[in-house]
Amino acid sequence: MGMQDDHSFYMRIALDEAKKGVGRTSPNPAVGAIIVKEGHIIGKGYHKKAGTPHAEVNAIADAGQTTQGATLYVTLEPCNHTGRTPPCTEAILRAGIGTVVIGMPDPNPRVNGGGADYLKQQGVEVCIGVLEQQCRALNRPFIKHSATGLPWMIMKAGLSLDGKITFCPGQGAALTGSESQRYVHQLRNQMDAILIGVDTALIDNPSLTTRLEGVSDTRDPLRIVLDSHLRLSADARMLTQKSSATTWIICGDKASPENEARLVSRGARVFRLSLASDQRIDLVELLRFLGQNNITSVLVEGGARVHGAFYRQKLIDELLLIYAPFIIGDQGTPLVQGYSLSHRAEAPLLFNTSVQLLGNDVLLKTLIQR
Repeated sequence: MGMQDDHSFYMRIALDEAKKGVGRTSPNPAVGAIIVKEGHIIGKGYHKKAGTPHAEVNAIADAGQTTQGATLYVTLEPCNHTGRTPPCTEAILRAGIGTVVIGMPDPNPRVNGGGADYLKQQGVEVCIGVLEQQCRALNRPFIKHSATGLPWMIMKAGLSLDGKITFCPGQGAALTGSESQRYVHQLRNQMDAILIGVDTALIDNPSLTTRLEGVSDTRDPLRIVLDSHLRLSADARMLTQKSSATTWIICGDKASPENEARLVSRGARVFRLSLASDQRIDLVELLRFLGQNNITSVLVEGGARVHGAFYRQKLIDELLLIYAPFIIGDQGTPLVQGYSLSHRAEAPLLFNTSVQLLGNDVLLKTLIQR
């Protein structure tokens, strides 16, 4: 193999390390690192949780032998600033690392290039941009939040072949099969938050938890309910179940104080935001609020009006649509309501589209051009 082939080979292993931290590091990125010396991997590490040592430090500790002159592969540019942990660049220099191969630069405009430049100034050989697209794909929420202060928004739905998400209006029932359900719970296990509208909460009475049989290291994402007038029952399942996550209820400034007190007594947190002209939550203000609270990824699970509002305002970054193999017909609820398209030229550009079978269901996964 040539040098670039070597770099790609080892960066893939660093990416495998990084994936172990996905969903656990927010608002930090998932980062993996390995240390190679004389053709042998002598240390591996990944960032496990915000506030704990970064991937580079964990890999150096794992090496357990001299790292003088070794090569460090890391999926994200090492930090050169003190946050909740000391700068990784200093740990790299102390370890005597001779070469640092970086997957992607740090997207934070205050940091970009700082770690790589500092290492070069200290005599370390630096190579940047190895498997950059794969490294970026792993951390889309972190990249967007760093650049804009807003969370990465995924719209997810299970639907029939003709695009209906329920058999009848006001009736909740799962349309997709067991493999799709497992996929959704794996996704929940990696997200900061799940968001639904109050109508979905009232119809389905969902738990919005992560349930993965045989997997011990699961976590429930934060639950967010858009409830302008605080109609959610204090006896709702999400408020009475055992869960490690909190439920946030977003309402308008004139919602009933008595209803708020009942919901808060069940452990919910209620936040009052501005209502838009249609007397629904101002979604742009909501996303700013979530970003300010270090929520970097949100799974929008419905219903149709919520989907339509987010899509109409161009606030969705990624679509995950799971099609069940049947047609529901006229009486079913469409995927989105409150959104219409007049000409194909007006449609947002979809890219990085993939299709995957989940049992008898079909997953369509795509990003939306901004």
